Amino acid sequence: MEYGNIRPSSDLRNKYAEMSKLCKESREPIYITVNGRGDTVLLGITEYNQMISELELLRTLAEADDDVANGRVTSIRESFSSIRNALKRE
Repeated sequence: MEYGNIRPSSDLRNKYAEMSKLCKESREPIYITVNGRGDTVLLGITEYNQMISELELLRTLAEADDDVANGRVTSIRESFSSIRNALKRE
């Protein structure tokens, strides 16, 4: 993994506005260090939300793959019939 923008934790206190702007404009994370060691990552909210959405999609795909591997599948016809019946009951 390549670490691009690395800043000391003191920059959070002294240059927050600059760092926030950099995250938003570059759409890249800023790695925060404490005593020269990696500690935290600062990420723009748009990129964070995208990352979370991608993780949720990957989890859903992994669950679906597990369902297929373990035979927990039904035909499309059965699935839609079940959905229609559930909607009718509501």
